[in-house]
Amino acid sequence: MGQTTMPFDHTRPLNRGDYRTLALAALGGTLEFYDFVIYVFFAAIMGHVFFPPHSPEWLVQLQTYGIFAAGYLARPLGGIVMAHFGDLHGRKRMFTLSILLMALPTFIMGLLPTYADIGIWAPVLLLALRVLQGAAIGGEIPGAWVFVSEHVPARRVGFACGTLTAGLTLGILLGSLVASAMHARFSEAELVARAWRIPFLLGGVFGLLAVYLRGYLQETPIFKELAEQRALLAEWPMKRVLASHRGAMLLSMLATWLLTGGIVVVILMTPSLLGKLPGIGAEKALLANSLAVVCLSIGCVLAGSLTDRFGNGPTLFAGSGFLLVACYGFYSQIAAHPDWLFPGYALLGLTVGVIAAVPCIMVRAFPATVRFSGLSLSYNLAYAIFGGLTPMAVALMLKSDPQAPAHYVEVLALMGMVLGLALCARRRQAEPDGLKAT
Repeated sequence: MGQTTMPFDHTRPLNRGDYRTLALAALGGTLEFYDFVIYVFFAAIMGHVFFPPHSPEWLVQLQTYGIFAAGYLARPLGGIVMAHFGDLHGRKRMFTLSILLMALPTFIMGLLPTYADIGIWAPVLLLALRVLQGAAIGGEIPGAWVFVSEHVPARRVGFACGTLTAGLTLGILLGSLVASAMHARFSEAELVARAWRIPFLLGGVFGLLAVYLRGYLQETPIFKELAEQRALLAEWPMKRVLASHRGAMLLSMLATWLLTGGIVVVILMTPSLLGKLPGIGAEKALLANSLAVVCLSIGCVLAGSLTDRFGNGPTLFAGSGFLLVACYGFYSQIAAHPDWLFPGYALLGLTVGVIAAVPCIMVRAFPATVRFSGLSLSYNLAYAIFGGLTPMAVALMLKSDPQAPAHYVEVLALMGMVLGLALCARRRQAEPDGLKAT
């Protein structure tokens, strides 16, 4: 078997190798998440390119977001398969495979024939590629959180998860900047004709670069210890999760619901809604969104670090409270005060950073032998339900409630505060050695 690995020292400070691993993982996550979200920034154009002309605008929007949702619905399958092999054969292999499976469909999207070329087969092919993307991201994000959390000492897991989450959110920023540049460089007619392909082709190149970067990463020390101690499960890890960790699954799924609201509504949907308001417009809304994502990334690192210092429960409770206040203030006032766009959206983005507490909760909720499978099943199942259906639900709610995005996120923020209190209560009942398991 070779030389035995020394037991992992959870009391040591972060070293240069840790920072290098976090940087490479975060950068790879940025490039891969760009591939997944770039579709959102060009959703309106994709609707006109891949669906029948002269369709009602509401129908085009519903069909376009339906394909968007299909990517989320495919996440559990990809996540389950990759997590199974990740728990049995290693985190790194699946961590690299997921990004390759994302890059290829993104590049092919940029080469697809349109509805004008092949009719109904155009949206069918687009749907198939979106499903492949969903399967890839289903393994990528849980695998990334597990990977970085098992590379650092236990007392810095929050910082590691926060840094990785910040990297993922910067993928949204990259998509926003590319979208802004495309709208500035090309007219609407040029985008519809051909230029929409450029961001997808660029995404394929980004994905291949991320595959190369991940070649420099090493398997996690914790997985190596499990393998050497022959502590890996002989049975299916998913079977053990469903039999023995249903409480951890429920907690993880509810926390993921909060994460979906922050990302899907506040970051991905809000720019298109703001662009329709007088005094703002699409270009200014995208610039404000870029600022909000930068602040979100800062908020993720901050929230993750606070979980290391104060625990998951207090951080989630306080962060959700700040999100509730910021959300109410921004959405209720922005129409009357468009000059508040940049500072208001920036503050809202910063408070959305509380989502970094979510992976901290999940990686600490499952033991190492089933951590990848438990986290992946919970996260992807919740995201398939809540993340995939949220855009359509909010779009339907907007017909009767102009403040629907705010009300949706505010309810989730209240739920986050309740979960935070529950985690605080559990922590007070924990063993007296001070270990922050929640």
